[in-house]
Amino acid sequence: MAEQDRSLSASPHRFCIAPMMAWTDRHARYFLRLISKNARLYTEMVPVNALLHGAPARFLKFDPSEHPVALQLGGSDPRSLEAAAKIGEDWGYDEINLNIGCPSDRVSSGNFGACLMAEPKLVAECVSAMSEACSIPITVKCRIGIDEMDIGKPLDEFVSGVMSSGSQTIVVHARKAWLKGLSPKENRQIPPLNYERVYDLKRSFPTGSIVINGGITTIDESLTHLTYVDGVMLGRAAYETPYILAGADNLIFGASVNKPTRLEIVNKLIPYCRDEITQGTRLHNITRHILGLFHGCHGARGWRRHLSTYAVKAGATESTIIDALEYVIPDQKAA
Repeated sequence: MAEQDRSLSASPHRFCIAPMMAWTDRHARYFLRLISKNARLYTEMVPVNALLHGAPARFLKFDPSEHPVALQLGGSDPRSLEAAAKIGEDWGYDEINLNIGCPSDRVSSGNFGACLMAEPKLVAECVSAMSEACSIPITVKCRIGIDEMDIGKPLDEFVSGVMSSGSQTIVVHARKAWLKGLSPKENRQIPPLNYERVYDLKRSFPTGSIVINGGITTIDESLTHLTYVDGVMLGRAAYETPYILAGADNLIFGASVNKPTRLEIVNKLIPYCRDEITQGTRLHNITRHILGLFHGCHGARGWRRHLSTYAVKAGATESTIIDALEYVIPDQKAA
């Protein structure tokens, strides 16, 4: 079936970087923003009770350059989510995303994440409460189903309930989540991808915004998906091989910008490292996110090894990054 053309600026979620636990913290997001100016960034999932009863700055601090940036929350109590969403809006986030996709046992035991796909009415109540409290968009990230759930009519009903409650954007990981028998890692790999089911959702909900996620590793793949849905979300590929994002602004968004070189990205990151170190941040907390920047380049192994060995040491400074560049700069000059 021929699909309708979509404008490069049609959706603010046209190209997104997935929320990833222990990975997409503020340092990672700052780094990724140096590579793509337009990709929508997401925080790690923040459990709502931790936010409400802890120190908000620990979870919510971000650099203004990260915009557009979304806060992902995990929870299932409408009133708690309402309060947490409002805090996120007050901190300046562009979007609040509700996690209905994480399959881990720890998350399920707290009654949030993918297990909530079995409770569509509760999810609708949560979305409604958050939408009424905030003026920024409320979005939902889910799977195509869980366990023995039928991915036909039940999935359509789930999405319909979410959209009618105030969320017009649904990010769909195109795999089922098996809450019994598979680990979170296995749930990212073993359940088969079903992109066609996500395309069907777009056909069923033409006025809503459907964003596809799961197993997407390149800009070319993203462009193919964008002929069927409103947006694409990359996860581990964007983190492990981040330089693939360097083509996104031109190819995905149609922006007339120069593609940054890897060396330019590092040179822009160094002042950030220097400032963070003066505020007490350990260098390793930043450099652990940049190990894959030179993936595929001559000297990439030396770059990773040097940072992994020396950035973890007490008192390490930004000079450690400069030293690590010695392994890869000849390759960059040749390019």
